Amino acid sequence: MKKSAKPTAAINLAQLCCRALEEKKAEDLRVLDVSAQSSITDCLVLATATSEPHMRALRIELEKALDGSRVPILGVESAQESGWTVVDAFDVMVHIFTRETRARFALENLWKDADEVPTSKLLAAPKPKRKAPKKVKAKRLHTKYGD
Repeated sequence: MKKSAKPTAAINLAQLCCRALEEKKAEDLRVLDVSAQSSITDCLVLATATSEPHMRALRIELEKALDGSRVPILGVESAQESGWTVVDAFDVMVHIFTRETRARFALENLWKDADEVPTSKLLAAPKPKRKAPKKVKAKRLHTKYGD
């Protein structure tokens, strides 16, 4: 992977995206480091959905994961029945395709000079620990019966 100004943040964000997509059974996940080739993003995440409804489910799961991590979504582009959805999270752009649309546009070939980040390593890395919410002591309410 080529050095970029902020590789760790982009890779961590790509990892978050891959985990969300994998949760909903996305196929053929690939992450491309395009930081040396692109001035608008550092990584591309490519995923394949089995159908239009599956593509919507993947997008929704991805949006939930990004919102839950307080990652701003700059835009979502998805024309009905297009077979392609793009979610722009600035450092990472996620492209979700149906099989036919992915084969037709072949973004992997367009970005063939990019370095591929092995998704097996991203998905195998331990998940970051979430801070447990603070426990709040329950106040005991007294009733007129003294309990």
